[in-house]
Amino acid sequence: MKHMENISAMLRGGSPDEYQRPDPASERDAVRAPGEQPWEMIMDKKHFKLWRRPIEGTHLYQYRVFGTYTDVTPRQFFNVQLDTEYRKKWDSLVIKLDVIERDLATGSEVIHWVTHFPYPMYSRDYVYVRRYSVDKENNLMVLVSRAVEHPSVPEDPEYVRVRTYESQMVIRPHKTFDENGFDYLLTYSDNPQTVFPRYCVSWMVSSGMPDFLEKLHTAALKAKKMEIEVRDYMAAKPLESGGEGKAGVPAAEHKSEGSCSPAQLEYA
Repeated sequence: MKHMENISAMLRGGSPDEYQRPDPASERDAVRAPGEQPWEMIMDKKHFKLWRRPIEGTHLYQYRVFGTYTDVTPRQFFNVQLDTEYRKKWDSLVIKLDVIERDLATGSEVIHWVTHFPYPMYSRDYVYVRRYSVDKENNLMVLVSRAVEHPSVPEDPEYVRVRTYESQMVIRPHKTFDENGFDYLLTYSDNPQTVFPRYCVSWMVSSGMPDFLEKLHTAALKAKKMEIEVRDYMAAKPLESGGEGKAGVPAAEHKSEGSCSPAQLEYA
């Protein structure tokens, strides 16, 4: 959570009209603690830049993307990213994507995601908790996810379970949530449990992430132009509750019984 506060503080400017896009060099150093590895730029495109750095003690990398879009609103991009039903239509790599559990008090959701991996690797499955927030005062949108265990989703021998996964995205509108134009900062890491050499995994992630972001952008544009119904997550606030309510999801999504602990659902 402290990491996300640092990113939010870094992106937080004055009023929307005063906002200046972060300088990429200062942006990647602003949240680097003393002693941490420096970020290495590995891709520099028109709409985004991609960095990576080694995760100490492992063969893995952490990745960071800074990007800008001017033809879609922050609300549309945010909603399309969160709408699991719509993603099943625009992301051809999805095998399964279900909401297992929701916490009505915090808005946290436990997701089961099964995705194709490049041949000849087995498909991977992720169980993760995600939490999102919209800071209207500071004109920011934040989405954080990390892998968890959940009794409703035991391991399936057909897939390889990814147990190490973290993702944090901060979106900063150029003006408002409903006007075109925003910057985003995505920090991501996972351990895909592969025996391939480090450079192979790095290539897959560094090429796959930009591809996913472009598909996400195209899906947001398509939803906008065709007026596809996408759930408005900014308007879908957690229910008022005297305690810490948990809810199952609709029958089509809830596969089996069991629930996460409060600590798991209250991530972030």
